[in-house]
Order: sequence, then structure tokens, then C-alpha cells
Amino acid sequence: MEFSASKIADFLQGSLEGDADVRVSQIAKIEEATKGTLTFLANPAYTSYIYTTNASIVLVREDFLPEKPIGSTLIRVKDPYGALARLLELYKSNIPEKAGISELAFISPTAEVGENAYIGEFAYIGDKVKMGKNVKVYPHCYIGDNVHIGDDTILYSGVRIYEQSQIGRDCTLHANAVIGADGFGFAPQTDNNYKKVAQIGNVVIEDNVEIGAGTTIDRATLGSTVIKKGVKLDNLIQIGHNVVVGENTVMAAQCGVAGSSKIGKNCMIGGQVGISGHLTIGDNVKMAAQCGVPSNVKDGQIIMGSPAMEASQYRKSFIYFRNFEKLVKRIDELEKEIQRLTKA
Repeated sequence: MEFSASKIADFLQGSLEGDADVRVSQIAKIEEATKGTLTFLANPAYTSYIYTTNASIVLVREDFLPEKPIGSTLIRVKDPYGALARLLELYKSNIPEKAGISELAFISPTAEVGENAYIGEFAYIGDKVKMGKNVKVYPHCYIGDNVHIGDDTILYSGVRIYEQSQIGRDCTLHANAVIGADGFGFAPQTDNNYKKVAQIGNVVIEDNVEIGAGTTIDRATLGSTVIKKGVKLDNLIQIGHNVVVGENTVMAAQCGVAGSSKIGKNCMIGGQVGISGHLTIGDNVKMAAQCGVPSNVKDGQIIMGSPAMEASQYRKSFIYFRNFEKLVKRIDELEKEIQRLTKA
């Protein structure tokens, strides 16, 4: 579909500078945009591209002041990135939605499937499953017995949801996510062997949660592993048994959270962070990428490093880390000098 600059400006409630009739049909990165595309400028690091881009329309901040002439039509908005997100939703809403139930899907006679569902080829829906309205289950998904899924939730191809799990409304689970596999519970024995501890709890995922491809969330030993509303998990994340992730917390790829740790709300956790078990992480915490977190973290802290420490302390210490070899050499030289003076 094509949209004119004036239509887009009206939709975003932005102010327009340039050709109001210019039309776009695609969205592109500012450095790669061509005629007929829309792009945006939110990061100052990309400012130079606005003078060379071939995009027909560029979203910019209200206070953007160009230093040279710009060939594109500008739409000024408060938040270009947020405005782009709204446009992407509009664009996506015009893509035809999947509908209907494939004859090649298996649905237990005891399952309850809500109206307007899509269930693709070779999907498996187990006994006593309850699915809400407008749920989409793409091909090759597995939904175990007694699973509950709320309205408007999407399960992309290859998602596995083990028995007893609960998924809320408006959730998105990307390809090959695994919900409710056994937690890592093994009791050491006197013969240096390990006895498996039965994992009889479940996973509860609340509303408006997004879970990335290949991410795994283990079922609780007892009780529930809980992912609270608004949480966004990237690809390839491991959430251990009995973990609780608080509301609106976001977590980047390849993080691992060990069993029984509690993470607060509104946290931002960078890629490859490792969080030990049985910890309490406060609200509004920020963790830089590759943090190793061995102890509790208070509300509002910003931490870096492994073992993790407050960011300001880490930055000061890093000056010494990178000069460690020189410092050791200086100490060795001072020790030799002291020995020489004491012998004199």
C-alpha cells in the first residue's frame, strides 16, 4: 500500500516540510533508503545520512535544525523512533492475517478453541487445552495438556508449550521457544551420581509478553515460574525454575537466570548477563552486557562487570584493570629497589 506524506503527518500528528503529495510504499534504513521509501533520524550518529539519503520522507525530531539543504520531505514529531513504531504497526495491520484451521492439525476432542483461531499444519493441541479468541498457532507447534492461552496470542512455528502452562492475552512467542520444560533439578548422591528431582510446577506468562526465538523458560519444581505482564525477552535466553521476572522488564539475547531468582519491574538487562540463583534483583535496575551477577542488587542500581559492581566503581577500577601488567611491573621494580636500599 502507498501512503502520502500528508496522510502520514496527519496520522502521526506531526508537522510537514516539503512535498505533501509525495508517496511511499516501504520503510528503510536511512543509509539504504531509496525513492518511494520512508526512513527516520533518531540517533545523532546518523545525522550525516539525512543530507545524502534518497528517501522520499524522513521522520525527524521537532527541534531538528538542518545544516545543509535536504532533498527529502520532513515530518517533524516528538519521538521519531516511537513514530516509526506506530507506522510499522499500521503497515503490519495491512498484511493479510492467517485464518482457519488446517485439516492436518491435531486437536484433542476435549480442547476448547476460541473463535477466529488460526491453527496451521501439523500443530498439536492436547487434552483440555483452552484457547481464547483470535489465537494464532503456526505450523509444527506443540501445546500440551491443560494449557491455557489468552485472547490474541500468537505462537510462531515450532513453539513448544508443556502441560499445565498458562499464557496470557496479547502475547507473542517466536519460533522454537520452549515453555515449561523441566527445571534443572538434580540431587547429588553418595555415589557421585545425581537423582532427578521431579519438576511438578508450571510456567505462568502474564499479558502482553513477547518471547524471542529459541528462548526457554523452565517449569517450577513446586509452584510457578512467573513472567509478569509487559516483559520482553530476546532470543536465546534461559530462565530457570521458580524464577520471577517483574513487570515491563526487558532482557537482551543470551542471558541466563538461575533458579529461584526474583527480578524486579522495569529492569533493563543487557546481552549475555548471567544471574546466579536465589537472588533478589530490585526494581529499575540496569545491567550492562556480560554482567556476572553473584549477589542481590538494590533498586535503581546500574551495574557492570563480572563479578558485577556499580557502574561508577567499575569504570574507575577499569583504569587499573587495563594497566594491570604495568602496575605489577612497577611493583616488582619498587620491591627490587627496596631490597637494594636495605642491603646498602
